[in-house]
Amino acid sequence: MRIGVISDTHIPFFASEIPMEVREGLLSCDLIVHAGDIVESAVLDEFRKIAHTNAVKGNMDSDEIKRTLPESLVFDANGKKVGVVHGKGSGKTVLSWVKNFFTDKMDIVIFGHSHMPFNEKIGDTLFFNPGSATDNIFSKKQTYGIIHIEGNDVRGEIVEISRG
Repeated sequence: MRIGVISDTHIPFFASEIPMEVREGLLSCDLIVHAGDIVESAVLDEFRKIAHTNAVKGNMDSDEIKRTLPESLVFDANGKKVGVVHGKGSGKTVLSWVKNFFTDKMDIVIFGHSHMPFNEKIGDTLFFNPGSATDNIFSKKQTYGIIHIEGNDVRGEIVEISRG
C-alpha cells in the first residue's frame, strides 16, 4: 500500500494550485492524507479526484474546513493503525506535542504544522511530517511524502519537488 502524504499547502496563499509534480507523484497512491492547513476546500476536491483522501483541519484553515474536518483521525491502513493530527507549537517543538497527542499506540503518526519534513521511527512508531509542497517563504525546500506499507514493513519517503 502507498499512502501519499501532504500538509501545509496553504492554497491560495503559497500557490494558486497543487503543483503538477505532486499530482503526478500521488497518482500511484492508494490513499492520500492531508495533515491540515489546506485553507480552501477546493484543494481537497482535487486530491479526491486522484485517490480516496483523509484530512484533518489545521490552524490556518478556512472556517468551512474547520467546521467540516476533525482535529484528528485514527484509521487502519493495511493492518497498521494510523493517527493524523496537524500539530501545535513552533519548529521542532511540534514533534514533542505530537508524541503526546495520541493515547493509544499508533504504528504511524502523520502530522504537519512546522513545514519541516520529518521521517523517523521512534520506538515502533513512524513519525512522519511531509513538510510543505508549496512553501517558498518559511521552508528551504518543497516536499511531500509517501508512506509504504508492505506486510509488517512500514517505510516513509520524503519527496523533494522543484521549486515553483
